[in-house]
Amino acid sequence: MAQTRKFVFYAVTVFVLFTIVKSPERAADLVQVGFEGISSAAQSVGTFMTELVQ
Repeated sequence: MAQTRKFVFYAVTVFVLFTIVKSPERAADLVQVGFEGISSAAQSVGTFMTELVQ
């Protein structure tokens, strides 16, 4: 199990580095989409909590 986790970690790391080197614009777009998703989720949680309090 530990070796599998280590292999997956290294594979993902190599993939991310390859993507950044091969296509930096696409990598930047993916990071932006990810942060927009996190921001949207946080905003939704905030809205939900506000509605609970009211």
